[in-house]
Amino acid sequence: MKKLMNAPADFVDEMLDGLTAAWPAAFVRDGESRRVIRRTDGARKGKVGVVSGGGSGHLPLFTGYVGKGLLDSCSIGNVFEGPTVDSCIEAIKLADGGAGVLRLYGNYGGDRMNFDMAGEFLEDEIKTTTVLGTDDIASAGPEESGKRRGVAGIIYAYKAAGAKAEDGASLDAVTEIAQRTVDATRTIGVALSPCQVPGAAQPSFTIGEDEIEMGMGIHGEPGIWRDKLRPADAVADEMVQRLLADAPKGRGSRVSVLVNSLGATPLEELLIVYRRVSAKLKGEGIEIVLPLVGHYATSMEMAGLSISLCVLDQEIEALLRKPAASPFWRVA
Repeated sequence: MKKLMNAPADFVDEMLDGLTAAWPAAFVRDGESRRVIRRTDGARKGKVGVVSGGGSGHLPLFTGYVGKGLLDSCSIGNVFEGPTVDSCIEAIKLADGGAGVLRLYGNYGGDRMNFDMAGEFLEDEIKTTTVLGTDDIASAGPEESGKRRGVAGIIYAYKAAGAKAEDGASLDAVTEIAQRTVDATRTIGVALSPCQVPGAAQPSFTIGEDEIEMGMGIHGEPGIWRDKLRPADAVADEMVQRLLADAPKGRGSRVSVLVNSLGATPLEELLIVYRRVSAKLKGEGIEIVLPLVGHYATSMEMAGLSISLCVLDQEIEALLRKPAASPFWRVA
């Protein structure tokens, strides 16, 4: 694979420099580690902070969702590696306005360990709570939903929690809406080709030119099945069927849908899939509001996509509709 880069060891730092140079009104690079992106206006006194973090290679996840009405800061690790403890500590401190900080991140071992350690280090200084993204239905069954990975659907929790915090809600209230939004969200992905970590000798996985894998994770974690490439409508139908079968009990009839490129899949193909998803959901009596189609959580140059459903209640929908200051939060 070919990459436009300089030295692999400089990949993340040069990317962060480019991010802040391209959108100087949105992002500031901060912290001694230089691995934290924060809001340009800093922590607001009396406001709950919302912090996330994760490995590079997934833009605009994670750092791209820093901004008013979203995250206050985000720690970032090397490609497909969790952020360090020091950067997690710095991110929490930079988000602290004196009302506590919600740690909202994906359910991955390294992320959990380092954010937990950061919280313990700061426990006498800053009150923190934790909500884990667990939306990937392919990574564990409903009976073990707490073991599921956090993937693209976590951005719904970013938006709901960020808007709630912006309104001046308490730490407990911000934490509750983040957890409720996570509980209302389901995601499944499909991969067509691999990606390669900068400096690695081989792609992160191999897949045949004529193959597709349902349920593969954003780092190449094994999915549910691998088979010959199928028409877009057949793939979309199965993904929607799996998501609805796993939907929260007593779900409402209004959902937001995210059709997300994993990196290389173009908008044209996403729209072909969204067209089918929209028709299938309407056929089930489900109304789509606030659709999201595009690059929201990627995996380097992996070809494929994910579909997320966020089942809306009145409050979640209202919070998703509130304005947000991020170049990457785009609602149709």
